[in-house]
Amino acid sequence: MKLLALHDFPLQAFDKLRYADTDRQGHVNNANFSTFLETGRVEFLYHPEYPILQDGYSFVIAALHLNFIEEMTWPGRVDIGTAVLKIGNSSITLYQQLFQQDKCVASAETVIVQMDDNSRKSAPLGALAKEKLNRWKIEF
Repeated sequence: MKLLALHDFPLQAFDKLRYADTDRQGHVNNANFSTFLETGRVEFLYHPEYPILQDGYSFVIAALHLNFIEEMTWPGRVDIGTAVLKIGNSSITLYQQLFQQDKCVASAETVIVQMDDNSRKSAPLGALAKEKLNRWKIEF
């Protein structure tokens, strides 16, 4: 998959890098990359102005493929680009990239499944949710 610039993403967020995010080598620990991706996902999946999730349902991660491209260093911020790649019956595939100072440091594909809170099984996305998700879809 080709890398995009931050402005190519329909959804953008950011996080502040903290000293506690660093490891013994002085760069941001790889485990924190997943946390930054979560920031980008949550800001749109649970945005109060654009509700996607119906009452009684939750989103769960079924798969995460993360590519480390460059190191991140403290201090600073990480910018997060998020887009929808695919909308399935009960799942959404997201494409994200992390940036530091306009340079891509990681890319990821994440499959998220809508789950019924009572049965704990996957549940179909509603028509309204699919309509909203299509607004943030990109094609490669």
